[in-house]
Amino acid sequence: MPHDYQVVSSERVYDGRVIALRKDEVSMPGDTSSVRDVVEHPGAVAVVALDEQERVVTVRQYRHPVRRPLEELPAGILDKEGEPAYETVKRELAEEAGLAADEWHVLVDLLTSPGMTDEACRIYLARGLHEVDRDVQEHEEAEMTSDRVPLDDLVRGVLTGEYENSLLVVGVLAADSARRSGYTGLRPADAPWPARHP
Repeated sequence: MPHDYQVVSSERVYDGRVIALRKDEVSMPGDTSSVRDVVEHPGAVAVVALDEQERVVTVRQYRHPVRRPLEELPAGILDKEGEPAYETVKRELAEEAGLAADEWHVLVDLLTSPGMTDEACRIYLARGLHEVDRDVQEHEEAEMTSDRVPLDDLVRGVLTGEYENSLLVVGVLAADSARRSGYTGLRPADAPWPARHP
């Protein structure tokens, strides 16, 4: 099936601070073609940081496109050249929540919106939490507040529509599923990530 879809031409339309936009003409089955707008994204990581009381660390951050603050998982974009995703997520947990963890696993990988963007996100599970100095790098991080919410409460909130951030929704439901199986079968933190390095 992939051989039926080939890029005939590609034009870079916009280069932003984080994202870029390109216009691809794609050949389609039946000798037709279509123009597709693609948002290029460097990728992202997030973490379900779970403490001994099965509470999840959340952060509250203003998100301008939706014009309101959202409850989220600690997260960040893969914007440091050569930095492994596993190191990025450790750094983000320290910067956003002042925490480190003794035990890390890959919880779930997702393509956030493959109809319009190549953004891939990896969500980790971190346990064995302990406090570290919070090294705030960005102004927006200084504005963040963090909390610890019982995993069961987050699951209920996801299902009632209280929480809408996609990474939190996916991460919380995946963590709940992993908990039911005793956290067995999770991939190591440095597991291959084909969407980022095919």
